[in-house]
Amino acid sequence: MLTRKQHELLLFIHQHLQKNGVSPSFDEMKEALALKSKSGIHRLITGLEERGFIRRLPHRARAVEVMRLPNDIEAANQSHEEAPAPAVPRTGFAPKVIRGGFSSSIPGAQAGGDSEALQLPLYGRIAAGTPIEALRDYSNYVDVPAALMGTGEHYALEVDGDSMIDAGILDGDTVVIERCETAENGAIVVALIDNEEATLKRLRRKGGAVALEPANKAYETRIFPPERVTIQGRLVGLLRRY
Repeated sequence: MLTRKQHELLLFIHQHLQKNGVSPSFDEMKEALALKSKSGIHRLITGLEERGFIRRLPHRARAVEVMRLPNDIEAANQSHEEAPAPAVPRTGFAPKVIRGGFSSSIPGAQAGGDSEALQLPLYGRIAAGTPIEALRDYSNYVDVPAALMGTGEHYALEVDGDSMIDAGILDGDTVVIERCETAENGAIVVALIDNEEATLKRLRRKGGAVALEPANKAYETRIFPPERVTIQGRLVGLLRRY
């Protein structure tokens, strides 16, 4: 799953490579996506790399290679090979972003069919790598053993990415989150960055700053001033299918 901007950037890189044979510069990417700074492009590139859509070529500044494409772009490419077609439209991807804290209108846990389990609302996929929008889906629930939860409000999220693997959290896992606005130092939390992007990371407070720490040496810790980070919950359990 890609964010809208990641999808747009991947499409732009792919089309630029097909047309020119070289990847676009950061300035060209920034202009194409109407972003104000190159730091936003760096963040999107990192997210695409973590998800296996692109890879950066060693010893070549800013050079990237497209490794795979989302299904909609692949389908458009196949159609293009069969008959000429217009450029691929940027449609069909409209993520809903969790903005701010969870309101009382969000459904909480309800009794499941098993008296020893509860049904928690499943709010889509959250990145365990670069932040991704946490999607609400009011139609999906997941059965969770009651023993995993306390008395507070809980919800579940699917994990997307591998930056928490050293904490035993794998791509595709379902994590159980207790809603809270504060968490102890070292807790694994759902953090909302700049009221737009949610991520699952270990919380570290360093002086007057907040560090969101991955559990994978391949990824770097990101540090923010406290006003840019809102805690939306802390990890209390994990479910995995084999």
